[in-house]
Amino acid sequence: MRFLWLMTGFLFLGLGVLGALLPVLPTTVFLLVAAACFARSSPRLHGWLIRHPVFGPPILNWQQHGAISRAAKRLALGTMAVVLALSVILGLPGTVLVAQGVLMGVGAAFILTRPS
Repeated sequence: MRFLWLMTGFLFLGLGVLGALLPVLPTTVFLLVAAACFARSSPRLHGWLIRHPVFGPPILNWQQHGAISRAAKRLALGTMAVVLALSVILGLPGTVLVAQGVLMGVGAAFILTRPS
């Protein structure tokens, strides 16, 4: 079971790193899952991740306070707006736009209701 948690942690760590490079893919959510997996499989990797100068502070902020920084909120909401605007500009079908709008609205509501 430990091996499964470890491999899942690496998978989500990789997705989180990709998310830092690609504007459509989330970063923090994947890193939170990676941290949880590493906490169950490798204290060394969990410690490395939460001490990482870039990835560590948002993870610790979430683990200790259930909080999302204002900068992260602005980035997430701005990215959602840009993606939705691009979808409109590209002329995606109305059903896709409605689905995106609803899902992004739910995500935005969650983000905005978390403490900063």
